[in-house]
Amino acid sequence: MDRLTPFSRLVLAYNVAVILWGAVVRATGSGAGCGSHWPLCNGVVMQREPRLETIIELSHRLTSGLALVLVVALAVAAFAWRPRGHPARKAAVAGVLLMLSEAAVGAGLVLFRLVADNQSMARAMFMGTHLVNTFLLLGALTLTVWYAGGVAPPPPSRDRGSRWLSWGLALGVLGLLLAGVSGAVAALGDTLWPSQSLAAALRQDLSPTAHLLIRLRLLHPVIAVAAGLWALFLSIQPGGSTRWGRWTGACVLLQWIAGAVNVALLAPVWMQVVHLLVADLLWIAFVLFAASALSLATSLEADVGVVELVEVRGEG
Repeated sequence: MDRLTPFSRLVLAYNVAVILWGAVVRATGSGAGCGSHWPLCNGVVMQREPRLETIIELSHRLTSGLALVLVVALAVAAFAWRPRGHPARKAAVAGVLLMLSEAAVGAGLVLFRLVADNQSMARAMFMGTHLVNTFLLLGALTLTVWYAGGVAPPPPSRDRGSRWLSWGLALGVLGLLLAGVSGAVAALGDTLWPSQSLAAALRQDLSPTAHLLIRLRLLHPVIAVAAGLWALFLSIQPGGSTRWGRWTGACVLLQWIAGAVNVALLAPVWMQVVHLLVADLLWIAFVLFAASALSLATSLEADVGVVELVEVRGEG
């Protein structure tokens, strides 16, 4: 019985849950719940009469620590249950490296005090870096699941159609990453400068004297719509109409709805978590869609080559 595939799915799902809890830490302003200490919380191991912010931040650190253990265990399992050179091994190792960099970025946010009410652009850049690393981590874990199921990575192709597909998918990855980064910055602005009404929020966004983080919020919906349209376009192409292509299209539409509801409700914490959950699901679906589309294109290319070879031999 194959044990790597279900275990890799469990690790992926658990990491999504940890990421969502991290959004709760940021949205509730609990990032400074452990002070500027890391990895210890407030410089001690055991907390006496901790505040709610401390409980939220400490629980995130503990669940993140378990996530690291699980990702390392996944890599060990991949090496134990898959042969040398198997792509699942490489994806799992990438997951470990990205998890370590994820911890480093999280530690930097705390140690440099880029949490709570900090309004610096340094914090925004750290948040953007954190988001990119998080998505890459989810991508590595998703590919571990994909390759653990026995699907081999496609070889490099010289076919023009396959090359265009590869470039299109790469552009889709870049677009979703930019949408995620702009979303992280927008969420930070919502946390630091909450609005009482949509009209007040719009006045903040358009004010020339407003903080740059507030004015940057307007970029997110533009980038999100553009990236979503490109992902939708790819998903309806002849080579993209796979199960994961349909899931990608559905997640794009759901994400647009979630974004509109988030704006209408003035970004409550629970809706920010839902919005991030759909973003994570969209990213996972697109990674699986890209992997399946490239594998399908390679398979079709190989079939065409076989048919041409048979025809040549028949003519001979």
